[in-house]
Amino acid sequence: MRLLYLSPVPWLSFSQRPHKFVEWFHGRTGDEVLWVDPYPTRFPSLSDLRRLGAKEDRHQCSNPPWLRVIRPPALPIEPLLGSGWVNALLWQRLFCELDAFDNQHGTLLAIGKPSALALAMVSRFRGGASLYDAMDDFPAFYAGLSSLAMRRREKQLVRRVCTVLASSTAIQQRWSTLRGDVRLVHNGLDLNVLPPPKTIDSTRTQKVFGYLGTIASWFDWEWVIQLAKARPLDEVRLIGPVFSPVPLPMPQNIKMLPACNHQAALVAMQDFDVGLIPFKKNELTASVDPIKYYEYRALGLPVISTDFGEMALRFNEEGAFISAGIEDINCLVLKAFEFRPDTNQVLKFAASNSWSIRFDRAGIL
Repeated sequence: MRLLYLSPVPWLSFSQRPHKFVEWFHGRTGDEVLWVDPYPTRFPSLSDLRRLGAKEDRHQCSNPPWLRVIRPPALPIEPLLGSGWVNALLWQRLFCELDAFDNQHGTLLAIGKPSALALAMVSRFRGGASLYDAMDDFPAFYAGLSSLAMRRREKQLVRRVCTVLASSTAIQQRWSTLRGDVRLVHNGLDLNVLPPPKTIDSTRTQKVFGYLGTIASWFDWEWVIQLAKARPLDEVRLIGPVFSPVPLPMPQNIKMLPACNHQAALVAMQDFDVGLIPFKKNELTASVDPIKYYEYRALGLPVISTDFGEMALRFNEEGAFISAGIEDINCLVLKAFEFRPDTNQVLKFAASNSWSIRFDRAGIL
């Protein structure tokens, strides 16, 4: 069985759930993958100009021999009614390539993001195996007509595909109102790139509270600043690209460092004493299961997180300390400092939360 994957992110971006899915598929079947890069599914915005300058952590310099990448041409008009018909004129050659790839070999059509192209491909693959991996609340990232159009197309997609996967409980519950067979498949870990678990240095007097990831509209600056004020002798280290205003002045013990590639990020996490996930609780984060939670835990770190999305369901998980507001920060910090997992516990956590385990148990193949 071959895999035709319509991705929500480019192949030459940092390794995410879509990359792990196709690598898992090839590892289990040995078959070819045709990866279709995303195209604009909303109107352009001024924020896009800022992101053009952001550095990409290239997934790899060259494609593996079993994978081919296609970038579809498209005008950024998808929210408009009839836009699918217009862009379809540009997709005729693409359709020929995709049809030739299928060509009676038995192909799984996997879709990582709703779009007019995705709906067109489901129609062309009618009778074949298809799935939608719902890994985000895509309409929440858009506004106005773009959000409405995305919501409409996502509903159509959920109804038409054979299988729906959901990366979080909130997404599973949302689509279970349309169909009763939505499968919960949380995010996971790549065991091949994980460094060894952190060795706790009990002699280090200044602790490092670390966050690694994008700092954007969902980042809870109020919570982070309150943490820095509550722990003036410790350091709050924030590593990653910044796409939202930074409040000034900030406490002097908040240190901001630039983005780095994934391997360097994992090494940087080893210098944390506590991993932070300080996200606001809103529509945008309600469906999020953060990969950094699994990475922190697999490195032996205690995690202090605000109570958003999937993290709000982890009050009773070992090593997770969930904050309901700024008033409980001091209490959670003390509990996090007391957390001492042994190496076997950490390795067991990593093994049970690997991407391979996730997709194997989803019953896709």
